[in-house]
Amino acid sequence: MTETEEKRRRSVAKGTAPRRTKAPVEAAPPETAAPPPPPPAPAAEKPSATGTEQPADSAMGSTLPNFQRMADNFAVAMEHGGKAFAAMIRPVEEGHAKPTVAEDLTEALKTFGKVAEYWLSDPKRAIEAQTSISSNLMGLWSNTLLRLSGEAKEPFVPTDPRDKRFVAPDWRDNPYFDFLRQAYLIADQWANHMVEDADVDKVTHDRASFYLRQLSGAMSPSNFLLTNPELLRTTWTAEAENLARGMKMLAEDIEAGGGNLKIRQTNNDQFVLGVNMATTPGKVVFRNELIELLQYAPTTEQVYRRPLLIVPPWINKFYILDLNPSKSFIRWAVSQGLTVFCVSWVNPGPKHADKDFHAYMKDGIFAALEQIEKITGERQVTSIGYCVGGTLTAATLAYMAAKGDDRIAAATFFTTQVDFSDPGDLKIFADEDRIKNIESEMQMSGYLDSSSMANTFNMLRPNEMIWSYVVNNYLKGVEPMAFDLLAWNSDSTRMPRANHSFYLRNCYLNNQLAKKKMKLGDVLLDLGKVKIPVYNLAAKEDHIAPARSVFNGAKLFGGEMRYVLGGSGHIAGVINPPSAKPKYQYWTGPRPSGTFEDWVATAQEHPGSWWPDWIRWIDAQAPEKVSAREPGGGKVKILGDAPGDYVREKS
Repeated sequence: MTETEEKRRRSVAKGTAPRRTKAPVEAAPPETAAPPPPPPAPAAEKPSATGTEQPADSAMGSTLPNFQRMADNFAVAMEHGGKAFAAMIRPVEEGHAKPTVAEDLTEALKTFGKVAEYWLSDPKRAIEAQTSISSNLMGLWSNTLLRLSGEAKEPFVPTDPRDKRFVAPDWRDNPYFDFLRQAYLIADQWANHMVEDADVDKVTHDRASFYLRQLSGAMSPSNFLLTNPELLRTTWTAEAENLARGMKMLAEDIEAGGGNLKIRQTNNDQFVLGVNMATTPGKVVFRNELIELLQYAPTTEQVYRRPLLIVPPWINKFYILDLNPSKSFIRWAVSQGLTVFCVSWVNPGPKHADKDFHAYMKDGIFAALEQIEKITGERQVTSIGYCVGGTLTAATLAYMAAKGDDRIAAATFFTTQVDFSDPGDLKIFADEDRIKNIESEMQMSGYLDSSSMANTFNMLRPNEMIWSYVVNNYLKGVEPMAFDLLAWNSDSTRMPRANHSFYLRNCYLNNQLAKKKMKLGDVLLDLGKVKIPVYNLAAKEDHIAPARSVFNGAKLFGGEMRYVLGGSGHIAGVINPPSAKPKYQYWTGPRPSGTFEDWVATAQEHPGSWWPDWIRWIDAQAPEKVSAREPGGGKVKILGDAPGDYVREKS
């Protein structure tokens, strides 16, 4: 190896080598809680004799690479791959984590075994299953032979323009890659048919469907270097420099996840809290072990007398409601004349291990209510609870109803479940064995690591949220572009042991709140005793808090109920600001009763954002206004500027 080439090899290992031309990846606006991935980067390009960029004309390109340089880059990639593996096993070796792959694999095999038992227990069904896939594969083989002989034939399995994995022309034009694509889709469709048509119990069906999504996503030919024409072309023209960069990013992301892969979805360096995210002016007016309380500065001369308290989820950070000025619900609420307070939860560590739901109610919601009264002089507030923050708020309302505490006079819920009998895709993670495994994991550290919850949400949509990034980041070597929502999505939090165990067991596993069996302190909770007015927002395409589940939970409250169905999903259904060109619609109807489908059939559709509908509801509850209030009101010490310190704590 020459001295020059040795220097270049070292620079690649450090990630500082000059890179060949690559196109940035654009991120599409999010439609649901888990936003869609960036589209695949175009293939690397080669310079022409004239100095302009010309695309390669085949899967491998027509220009031979420098094979010595390619070998060096492969060596660097393997070196970083070794570092990635070492980072993955280090926490297990040091006793900070336990391996769970074997447990997950065992559970998956047991589940698929039950499905297979159904088909194999009857010879007729077994023959039907075998014939189904065999005939399709034979049809594909015949179709491919005709194409190879020069006969123009349409693909046996048509291309789907919505499937971003196979958009490159080679997946259609090259018979080899087209055969791989079609064979994979035939097998995928057949496996789904086996699961969907198997006469098994619902738990087994849901588990099999989930595990099949993971297996199907992982086995796509688009995920492997030798079966993806884009990856082959990129590796050939970039002389494997893409793999050297990608493996370096992989090692960094596993190190950042403490042994788990923390997939980078965006360039987080472009976003700074208080600078271009979470910028609504405000102050920290209270702090304890669990929360910072933020009060936002008014922008109107008069404000509603009744303040607003926002209780966000602790699974994510609160600034999804204050992402940027154009999408900030908090900024908009302030502009409507509301005195807005928002809880910012601590990112818990080992010392918070024993903080449970009762502590989050007492030191979270109740502490905030006391400070709001001290600052504004108002005893009663309107509350908003988002996702699990809404579940805590609902439990708190039932507790307050039992105690005769009327400090929350009206409540709003954003995509909140209180009835977990049909909780959607996350139910798969909440059986007794899995919860025991999670509790065992939390016992070692006192909390659930942030990467565990992030990976759980990613697994709900593996093609979009896992494998697209694996291909783009680690095989193409393309670092994602800056996108604020994805920066928030990757800024995940830890969960304290006691709180998370209480939530999983009392809600997902046993549905205790809906059954009137949940206890906080000495109080048995009954949502039917909650008589205050409630505005209950669900999202039509929500896979985390399904609209039907929210609908069923809305029936449990004892007072006035306005159930509203927003378009899109868990995030975009909530963060849907009014604009000149409305993106989503919403539906309203009578108080929930009967079935969700019947309610939808008679609901009235409205174009645009539901936010104006909500502020009209707020005005109807408590229309009286007073002079605007400055943060702290001169009654408490200001502890700093919003968004505060707790939100900046990284996991």
